[in-house]
Amino acid sequence: MTPIGVTGIGAIAPNGMGTDAYWKSTVEGVSGIAEVSRFDASGYPAKLAGEVSLDAAAHLPSRLIPATDHMTRLSLVAAAWALDDAGVQPSELPDFSAGVITAGSAGGFEFGQRELENLWSKGPKYVSAYQSYAWFYAVNSGQISIRHGMRGPSGVVVSDQAGGLDAIAQTRRQIRKGTRLVISGGVDGSLCPWGWVAQMAADRMSTSDDPERAYLPFDPTASGHVAGEGGALLVMEEVAAARRRGGRVYGEIAGYGATMDPKPGSSREPGLRRAILTALDDAAVSPDEVDVVFADAAAVPELDRVEADAINAVFGVRGVAVTAPKTMTGRLAAGAASLDVAAALLSVRDGVIPPTVHVDCAPEYGIDLVTGAAREARVRTALVLARGHGGFNSAVVVRAAR
Repeated sequence: MTPIGVTGIGAIAPNGMGTDAYWKSTVEGVSGIAEVSRFDASGYPAKLAGEVSLDAAAHLPSRLIPATDHMTRLSLVAAAWALDDAGVQPSELPDFSAGVITAGSAGGFEFGQRELENLWSKGPKYVSAYQSYAWFYAVNSGQISIRHGMRGPSGVVVSDQAGGLDAIAQTRRQIRKGTRLVISGGVDGSLCPWGWVAQMAADRMSTSDDPERAYLPFDPTASGHVAGEGGALLVMEEVAAARRRGGRVYGEIAGYGATMDPKPGSSREPGLRRAILTALDDAAVSPDEVDVVFADAAAVPELDRVEADAINAVFGVRGVAVTAPKTMTGRLAAGAASLDVAAALLSVRDGVIPPTVHVDCAPEYGIDLVTGAAREARVRTALVLARGHGGFNSAVVVRAAR
């Protein structure tokens, strides 16, 4: 099969704006989790978040600002950074040869909340015309496509946290069918009262008010996650085509697998192990060739148990290094998994595995969780896992480009 690689990364995260800043903070164990500042969360059980502060006027044309939600502005900035990093000008490509395939979860919730407030407090004539699309979960793909003139195959995948990996897999299919270049991944977030209560409904958010003790996957005191915003967008293209134009290749998207869990209460095995095996088979990689697993890291004890069991079943007890750098950003909904793919590619580049911060891994999980500080290691192949609310399981194998 034609190798498909990543040639540009645009990361935008609570612990770093831009790929270099994010990666430096992540390797050094710098967390971006803090008390919510965008709204008064004192009356809610959950009070911490991984927020991204963006001076939109410094990065975007003024006409776009009143027409877009905060998370769409983040995605537009990340897309521009990814294209710059890849050294690509979409306007120089043949028409319809480049597309945008992203993941979304809730859409522009903050924008939608404001316009609903206008509707009920002032009346319909005070509702922005931009509400017609700014709330929509497909808006990021549309706005990126319009801004850069990328009119090839495009779309949006909705599978919660798993979406970033599913979007990358769909991108790989489209490139193998002939599309020259695609911006893929996810940038997401809904840190506003409306989005907050929607996320709390799943009953998986931590209520701790201590940023260092709130999000602790695989820890004996794990009690839920911290929500965040941001993610990463990736420029993907054929490895051979990128090299012909003199582009740098961070690594190859070598394998993908996805499954759904059985219905709640079923005695059947959860689907994560099968997703891992499918991804490894797709990549023609054996378990002993994988150097690190980037975990989904739900921080809900029963879900951590399922993930540890799946990893141990495939790799053996303490058979592979495991890490969860999202402990420094919070869970970023549809932006989480593509940010982990970016981190995995940078681990391959630099030979270092970032830490899982503030966690004291419980021995009964039987996994080799990288905690405390980054670990230097030869990383040639990495596995990224993601699970979405509702039973989505996805796995992607990345490796050094050959």
